Order: sequence, then structure tokens, then C-alpha cells
Amino acid sequence: MTYCVGILTREGLAMIGDTRTNAGVDNVATFRKLTTFDYPGERAIVVATSGNLATSQTVLSLLTEGFENPQTNEIEKITTVPSMFRCAQLVGRAVREAHRMIGPDPVEGHHAAGFDVTFLVGGQIRGGRLRLFMVYDAGNFIESTVDTPYLQIGEHKYGKPILDRAITAETTIADALKLGLISMDSTMRSNLAVGMPIDIAVIRRDEIRIALAHRVDAADPYYAKLRNSWSEALRAAHQAIPPPPYGQDM
Repeated sequence: MTYCVGILTREGLAMIGDTRTNAGVDNVATFRKLTTFDYPGERAIVVATSGNLATSQTVLSLLTEGFENPQTNEIEKITTVPSMFRCAQLVGRAVREAHRMIGPDPVEGHHAAGFDVTFLVGGQIRGGRLRLFMVYDAGNFIESTVDTPYLQIGEHKYGKPILDRAITAETTIADALKLGLISMDSTMRSNLAVGMPIDIAVIRRDEIRIALAHRVDAADPYYAKLRNSWSEALRAAHQAIPPPPYGQDM
């Protein structure tokens, strides 16, 4: 499995993803889940993947090679689409095409079980605004809004409560990145299917470039301090809360 999160605020977009693809007792494998398409001044796009690795790699290849637009007969690629909305549409089309290439399950009649994928697609194209989408396995998608400033894919349940309590559209990009890493750490502590290293990408609003592309590994000093500080803060918080008034004789 995996865990990826995109956080869209007034300052910009932060995308974070782990790299674990397998977590057997004696077989731990990693693979990059964050792919960037950086053409400064023209477009800056980040794609995060969750689910079957073969399917997601096929989708990324299709996005790079492109599709013929039936209206213009031109080849549309992730590097040529004119807007982020069209980019999300292109990813959805690539997902459907990947499933067509894999073929239907001979028993169930639809695409083979275990080949499901989900994508986060975020970025900005010149002339448009910074946007974040989640593309589902069926090829349809939803968009992040002011009321929903973050989207998650993969093993998201352990990291969601932190973001629910802290993230708003007014959160600074630095705090969004910090909270995203805390969310990732909480997920890794509870789920072996999510693991290091962690990839980060940041796009500041209207800069139209990847402002930060960084990999956090187990030896990263800031990440070590962050996880220790968060654990200590949680212990201090629960100790500072008075005990329940009922059941005092327990």
C-alpha cells in the first residue's frame, strides 16, 4: 500500500508520499510515488499514485506519451494540456485506458481485481489557478476546495485526524508541510505498509514551478526531531488534561 496527501492552501500546494510497495517479513521494497512535471513559467504538476504499481506505471507512461484528442486530432499529453481540469480529465482517461489494456477479469467481467489505482493530481498551468484533484479508479475525479483543503489516497485513516484538526485554507505552506509530515509519521507508526523514505514536492501559488522537491530518509535530522517532539507533545497534552470527574474511586 501507500499513503499520499496533498494540501492546498492560500500560499500553495504541498504533496507528500511514502515509497513503500511491499512490507513482507523478509521482503521490503520501495518505489517513488510522487512524479513531477516541472516546466518553470509554463506548468508545474505533481502526480501521486496509490494502488497497483503496474497499473500506475502504465498510466504515467500514457500521460507522457499522450492521447489523440478526437476534436482536434492532436496528441494531448500532461505536458501539453491547457488547464489543470483537462489534466485531471487526461489522468482519468489514462486510468480507463490502462484497465482496457490489462483486460477484464474473465469471471467478474470487469477489470481484474487487485489492479485498482487512485491518483492525486496537483499543480498550476500558465493562465490558470493552482488546483488539486483526486482521480478515482473509475476515471472520475473530485477537486479540493476551501472547505476541503486536503486530499488523501492510500492508507489515510491514521493520518486524517491530525489534518482534520489543524489544516485550513489559511494554513501557511510551511505549517502544511509540517502537519503533512506528522500525518505521515502517525500513519507509519500504525501501518507497516507505509514506510520511508518520504518524497515531498511544494508549489507556491502563481510561481508555476516546483519550489521544493526533497526526499526525507530515516537519517534526516529534522524528521527525527519532528517525530520525537510530536510524541513528547502528545504525552504532555494528555497529562495536562484533568482526569474524568466520574469514577474517582477506581
